[in-house]
Amino acid sequence: MSEFTLKHPSGAAGAQAAASNGSADHFYMTREHHPENGTLLGFWLYLMSDCLVFAVLFACYGVLGRSYAAGPGGAELFDLPLVAVNTSLLLLSSITYGFAMLEMQKRNKGAVLMWLFITGLFGAGFLGIELYEFAHLIHEGAGPQRSAFLSSFFTLVSTHGLHVTFGIVWLITLMTQVTKYGLTAANRRRLMCLSMFWHFLDVVWIGVFTFVYLMGVL
Repeated sequence: MSEFTLKHPSGAAGAQAAASNGSADHFYMTREHHPENGTLLGFWLYLMSDCLVFAVLFACYGVLGRSYAAGPGGAELFDLPLVAVNTSLLLLSSITYGFAMLEMQKRNKGAVLMWLFITGLFGAGFLGIELYEFAHLIHEGAGPQRSAFLSSFFTLVSTHGLHVTFGIVWLITLMTQVTKYGLTAANRRRLMCLSMFWHFLDVVWIGVFTFVYLMGVL
C-alpha cells in the first residue's frame, strides 16, 4: 500500500472544480511517517561521534598528563576518597535509571517518575562534588592555566560534567512530558535515548576515574 492517498476537496464535483480552476491535488499521509527505530539509530550515531570527542580528550590528556611545569601533580592534588564517592553517585544513578526503564515496561507512570527523580538527585550530587573539587583546586592555585597537565585535566573532566548537566536538563524535561502526556510511544522512545546517553556517561566516567585519578595518584 502506498504511503500517500490522493484526495480531492469534495468528491467528483470537487475534482472537476479543481481541474477547471487549475488547483493542485491534495495528498494525505495514510500511515506513520516516522521510520521504526529511526530515532534510536540516529542517536547511536550521535553517541559514536561523542565517543570520538572523548577519545580526542583522553589522547590529549595522555600526552600532556605528565607536563607539570614544575607544579603539583595528581598525587598531590587528587582526593581519591572524594572522587570514589562521586563515582559511586554516578554509578547509582545509572542503576536507578535502569529501574525507571523496568517500570516503563510495566507502564507504571508513578514509579517511572520516582526513579527518574532519584536519578536526577544522584546526578546533581555528582555535579556538586565535581564543582567543589574544581573550586578547591583553583583556590589552591592549581587552575587550568597552571600547567598543561591541569589544562587537559580540567578540559576532560569539565566536558564530561557539561554532558551530565545536559542529561539532567533532559531528564527534567522528560519528567515534565511524562507527567503531562503519560508513557506514550514518543515518550518511551525519548526515555530509551536518554537511557543510552546516561549509561554512556557512566562508561566515560569509569575511564576518567581509572585513567586520570587512579593512575594520577599511583
